[in-house]
Amino acid sequence: MDGMRLDMHMHTEYSRDSRVLLADFAALAREAGLAAVCVTDHDTIEGALRLREMDTGLMVVVGEEITTTEGEVIGLFLERPIQRGLSADRTIALIHEQGGLADVPHPFSRNRGRHLRRRALERVAPTLDIVEIFNAREIASSSNVRALEFARRHDLPGGVGSDSHRPIEIGRAYIEVASFTGPQGLLRALREGKVTGTLSGFGIHVRTWLDIARKITRTRVARLRGNAR
Repeated sequence: MDGMRLDMHMHTEYSRDSRVLLADFAALAREAGLAAVCVTDHDTIEGALRLREMDTGLMVVVGEEITTTEGEVIGLFLERPIQRGLSADRTIALIHEQGGLADVPHPFSRNRGRHLRRRALERVAPTLDIVEIFNAREIASSSNVRALEFARRHDLPGGVGSDSHRPIEIGRAYIEVASFTGPQGLLRALREGKVTGTLSGFGIHVRTWLDIARKITRTRVARLRGNAR
């Protein structure tokens, strides 16, 4: 197999809880040995589109981690952003209308409240393309095991992601796949992929929560200063 390392769940500064600058992203990914990346910022594809336009040497799949009314769904191979706040079913339908792939991230997470709940997950399973079977930000490895079992039970390809929000996380998880082109090529490649991953640990979540608090504080201070002028 002519293999490449692919990380299918990554964030840039275009996610409010990420500290990975777009200007640094490609160098960090190459240092981690990645050849292909899915950029999946929260409710936006702007960062992914900008990275794709840059001369990085990486294969860039434009994605979005979309907030639905029932939990998060990732869309891959997008050209237009998907509106947040819709049902999981409608979100998946809109992804498919673009010819994209619907991927459920961290479906059995114990440390995050925005994952797709079990009832919704079972309901939309027939319309899914991928289930994330290893997420490096899971606190318990059993969450990833349950995701793998779910993927096997529904005969769905498994996705792998570092879910990186900070530079140190890039490279913690990836899947080695054969070279691919387009959505169907990725689905075929994932069936034969080799998973590599290390959990990031609880501390990384504490840092992310602090980052969010700092960003909120800076935004409020800037608004107050603007109103005072």
